[in-house]
Amino acid sequence: MGRGDKKTAKGKRFQGSFGKSRPHKVATKGKKAATAAATKASA
Repeated sequence: MGRGDKKTAKGKRFQGSFGKSRPHKVATKGKKAATAAATKASA
């Protein structure tokens, strides 16, 4: 396990990819649904 391993953060840094062990953005749970509901209610 090291630079060539896609399942580790070091391997993802080496390959320049993002995924479960090196997320690109922090996923916020239900943010889109809450925003859509708020806009719908105000309209």
